[in-house]
Formats: sequence, structure tokens, C-alpha cells
Amino acid sequence: MNIMDFNVKKLAADAGTFLSRAVQFTEEKLGQAEKTELDAHLENLLSKAECTKIWTEKIMKQTEVLLQPNPNARIEEFVYEKLDRKAPSRVNNPELLGQYMIDAGTEFGPGTAYGNALIKCGETQKRIGTADRELIQTSALNFLTPLRNFIEGDYKTIAKERKLLQNKRLDLDAAKTRLKKAKAAETRSSQLNSARLEGDNIMIWAEEVTKSEQELRITQSEFDRQAEITRLLLEGISSTHAHHLRCLNDFVEAQMTYYAQCYQYMLDLQKQLGSFPSNYLCNNNQTSGTPVPSALSNVIGSSAVASTSGLVITSPSNFSDLKESSGNRKARVLYDYDAANSTELSLLADEVITVFSVVGMDSDWLMGERGNQKGKVPITYLELLN
Repeated sequence: MNIMDFNVKKLAADAGTFLSRAVQFTEEKLGQAEKTELDAHLENLLSKAECTKIWTEKIMKQTEVLLQPNPNARIEEFVYEKLDRKAPSRVNNPELLGQYMIDAGTEFGPGTAYGNALIKCGETQKRIGTADRELIQTSALNFLTPLRNFIEGDYKTIAKERKLLQNKRLDLDAAKTRLKKAKAAETRSSQLNSARLEGDNIMIWAEEVTKSEQELRITQSEFDRQAEITRLLLEGISSTHAHHLRCLNDFVEAQMTYYAQCYQYMLDLQKQLGSFPSNYLCNNNQTSGTPVPSALSNVIGSSAVASTSGLVITSPSNFSDLKESSGNRKARVLYDYDAANSTELSLLADEVITVFSVVGMDSDWLMGERGNQKGKVPITYLELLN
């Protein structure tokens, strides 16, 4: 029974405090009550914390968009994170493109110039996809996680203490208002001293003034204590900025590593594509007079075109003469070729091999011989030597 009485009294007291704060807040908004202003330093700290929170959220969200442009994938990762489960690994766009290129090149034939180029491009795209995955993992760990910890941890604590400070301020101002009203009533009662009843009122209001003054001292002490707690938390924002600066440097280094890797991968690919002959002899029945397609020229670049400008490209008639004859010729390998099966011969760029024709062989192939090794080789990889 005593416990129940205590709970009822506590509930009534809490309800009274809540009502008092609501009345004070409403009167302040209507301009009917005074409001205790925070000191300028504390106001500046509160403004700095709010500004930090707003921009941290914006930077964090846009970084997530940069690292994962697919909104559905971001939602999926968010759900798995809230469930405290690891999201399943998914193929990213460069890896998917690379696999398509490799599959296409394999179907077109790695012995053709276009098929081989597709395979090399696909392998490069997959390496870029791996670098992209590493960038996302590193950035999430070293940049996004600290920002999220601030929003969901430190700032939530600051917001909680700030709300408590607001409540203590309302309690303080409500106590000031009650004291002001009690003193005004006491003054009016003291002016009416002609009757005994008024004298009793003077005593009642004197006690009310004393009670209000004591309440004001208590609320002032609680407000000052809460203001100091909030101030100490807010002064930690400068340390938060210093920590976020270190995280930002880590993010920049991760991006620098990623772009450097991508540049090196594409530079290596450009060199490989630059070793292709400027005329294709097997794709779409093109002749030696057909120029390099403009799209490929743009991909390869002027430096790569310059690297092949000194080559003497073998004309189809020379290969036709060789196929019609029963002899053999020396040929220089223009670029690397990996044998697709045991009937083919792997090639290394710039090596010299012996080639000859076999009756019934496909027009795009010759037999190659290097020491004791023999196998089919694609003519687009060769330059006949005089």
C-alpha cells in the first residue's frame, strides 16, 4: 500500500512538473513570460555541435551514394546492418562487365584480334572491380564508421543532455515566475492592513515568498550543474573534428590508391592493345586497306598508335602465297597469345618462329614451329619476315 502511495505521489509530482514546464514554454512563446538566456559561449558550442551533426550526416550519406550508387543495394546493406548480419557478396558493375567481355571474347575466339582484345579488356575490368571493392571496404571502415559512430553515439548523448538543460531552464524560469507572482501578491496584501483577514493574508504570502525563494535556489543550482555538464560535452566537438580530419585523410589515401591502381591497369591494357596490328585480317573479312576503327583509335590513344607506327604490316597476299606454296617462312610474333587447347601454340611477343601451311587448314591459321614445339597460330599475331 505504501509503495502504491509512493508511486501515485511520484506520478502526480511528475505530472505537475510537466504541466509547469508546458505552461512556462507556452507563455514564453506568447511573450508573457521571461526566458533565461544561455551565455554566449554555450550558445556558440551548441550551434557548432548542431552544424557538425548536419554536415556529418550529409557527407556520410553522399559518400555512401558515391561508393554504392545502387539505392536498392544501399537499402539491403542497411537492413543487414540493423539485423547485425553480414550482407551477401555481390558482383559489382566492373566485375560484371569484365565477365561479359571475357565470355564474348571466348565465344568470338581468343585467336581472333577482337576476341583476344575483349578478353584482355575483361580481365582489366575485373581487376578494377576488385580495386573498387577494396575502396568500399577501406572507406567504410576508416571513414564512414567513425562518422556514423558520432551521429549515433556522441551526438545522441549531447542531444539528451541538451534536452535536460532545456527542462532545467524551464524549471528555473517557472520558479522565477512563481516568486515574482508571490512577491506581487505580498505587496498588495501589505497595503491592505485595515482588517485582521488581510493580516492573515500577509503571513500566507510571506510564507509563499519564502517557499518560492527556496525553490528558486534549488532550480538555479540544478540548472547551473546541467549547463556545466552540457558545456563539457560540447567542448569535445573540437576533438571530434580532429578525429574526423584523420579519417578524411584515410579516405583520401584510399581514393588515391584506387585511382592509381585503375590508372596502372588501364595503362597496361593500353600497351597490350597498342601491340595489335593496325589492320585486322580475320574479322569481318577486312582487307589490309581497311583503316583502324576510330573507336579503337580513341581507346588506344595517340601514344599507342605511335608505338605501332614503325611496324611493317604483312599484306594478305604474302600469307596467300605462303598457303599456296609448300615451303615455310620465318615470322615475328606481334603480341602474346595463349593457346586455347593442345592443338595450338602459345606465343610471346617479338619472338621469331617458323610458319608453314597445311592442306585443309582454316584460312585464318598457320602451323607454327618453335624448336620441338608445333601448333596452330593465328595469322593476325604474325608478321612475315623477308
